[in-house]
Amino acid sequence: MKLKLVKPEEKYIDEIALFRKEFIDNASSMDGTSSLKRMENINDWLEEVRMFADESTVPEGMVPSSQFLALDEEGTLVGAIQIRHRFNDFLEKYGGHIGYCVRPSERRKGYAKKMLEMILPYCRELGMEKVLITCLEENEASAKTIIANGGVYEYTVHEPNADVKLKRYWIKL
Repeated sequence: MKLKLVKPEEKYIDEIALFRKEFIDNASSMDGTSSLKRMENINDWLEEVRMFADESTVPEGMVPSSQFLALDEEGTLVGAIQIRHRFNDFLEKYGGHIGYCVRPSERRKGYAKKMLEMILPYCRELGMEKVLITCLEENEASAKTIIANGGVYEYTVHEPNADVKLKRYWIKL
């Protein structure tokens, strides 16, 4: 499988719009995309991604992050993955360092596993020694993806705002 991770840029606006639409049409969550699901204007989202990438422009209470798009060999946007460079209280309890999603029509093809594998060296470059990743208790596919990349289950926590149970996994880098 050929897959490349790229930073979001204006040249991907059409692909990002199609990606976003597919998630909305399928009522599917878009983990690891910041607020893309809420933002109709892709340029606004790109600006937010740039703002979060720089420690000096991250909104108060938030953490810097690096956003990547996963493109297949035809240039189709098949997934997105985000690294949060450090924790705030919420991320430490419920969110973790890494969030990702694969568009509904491209699931069960190994993209999530490959995206996570490809992003771990970048996490090392950021100085991380281990990363926390969480997934919904019932999301077997995500749990398998995390475990396949070295994830070790810690425990399950209840996130009260969304009223969901999240499994916590650590990956040593």
